[in-house]
Amino acid sequence: MTAFFDRLADRIERIDSIVSVGLDPDTDRLPDDVRDADLPRWEFNRRIIDATCDHAAVFKPNAAFYEDPDGWRALEKTVEHARDAGVPVLLDAKRADIGNTSRQYATVLDSVDAITLNPFLGRDSLAPFLDRDEAGCFLLCRTSNPGGADVQELELADGDLVYERVADLASEWSAAGNRNVGLVVGATTPDELRTVRERVPDLPFLVPGVGAQGGDAEAAATYATATNGAGLVNSTRGIIFAGEDSDRSYADAAGDAARDLKERLNQYR
Repeated sequence: MTAFFDRLADRIERIDSIVSVGLDPDTDRLPDDVRDADLPRWEFNRRIIDATCDHAAVFKPNAAFYEDPDGWRALEKTVEHARDAGVPVLLDAKRADIGNTSRQYATVLDSVDAITLNPFLGRDSLAPFLDRDEAGCFLLCRTSNPGGADVQELELADGDLVYERVADLASEWSAAGNRNVGLVVGATTPDELRTVRERVPDLPFLVPGVGAQGGDAEAAATYATATNGAGLVNSTRGIIFAGEDSDRSYADAAGDAARDLKERLNQYR
């Protein structure tokens, strides 16, 4: 199979979109007309996928919303439906551990195309993922939450900040391996986003924080993509719950929100 970032770059070029649509079906916010379905989260996701697939470079389900028996069933059906629509799936799981635990976590890549990972435990904890040459691996670098600065902006002895060192290590690991490493860098910190892009021009970014978190869409679109054209800007609540306070179909509202974000980002690419 072709490497994930090559497949992603091809899809971005084909549909002219770097939008990642987050699929986080918060059960407290699901519309009434799916609540009685056998798998409400799956029914919700099915309609979102059908409404947004023409604008989505990837779908990004967050594992936290599926970690129960019915949830895993819903996630399996979601992944299958997304792939049937021709859209790759990036599982936002932030995994990594040591030894056989990490190897077990990595088996999820038998079912999805890419995953987010926590680099805090180092290269050996990531090896079972990075060794999958067809998979995409996005390492947390400078995240979109305010508390990310607590650790990520600490200064090291040589003057680098922690997130800068993570970017450098990710670049080294990618170049020495399968060139399948990207970074998670938030749109809520546009200066850091620019800094990391200048530091690692060849690594694709997953840029969260555009939409409900109020991140900088211009910076996100400008810096998300690597030299090979792969990169993503994610919106979740701003798309899937766009119709929450209106009389419109939530699926129609989601489709319009995905298209509008695509057009907005394309102004700056």
